[in-house]
Amino acid sequence: MDVTNEERPRSGARSARMPMQSTVLLSRGADAWTTDIEDISASGVLVQRPEGWLHPIGALFALDMMIGENLNIHLEATVARMTAEHIGFVYTRIPPDKEIPLWNLLGGYADRLEYFERN
Repeated sequence: MDVTNEERPRSGARSARMPMQSTVLLSRGADAWTTDIEDISASGVLVQRPEGWLHPIGALFALDMMIGENLNIHLEATVARMTAEHIGFVYTRIPPDKEIPLWNLLGGYADRLEYFERN
């Protein structure tokens, strides 16, 4: 069943977001940026939008999230949304050896949903 934006409820649920201050390397072909993570969830990550960003929603990127001194989570994600200040990525592929470190990092956020109002 297709539902238009007008038919969708004004509120929804998404994976709970865990605030985080860490660094991520965004790369796609010859393009690469280092930026900061704002928050992370079981389904995606929100980062500060780098200067000169020109990639559209749906573009596929490799993300290398450097968390602390000992944890590097490498995965693939697509651009899901953008504002003038932020880019929201949704994970498209998490390598099996990175799943457990990601879930451990998220702790109680991994299985939790949060509710929000749609614009």
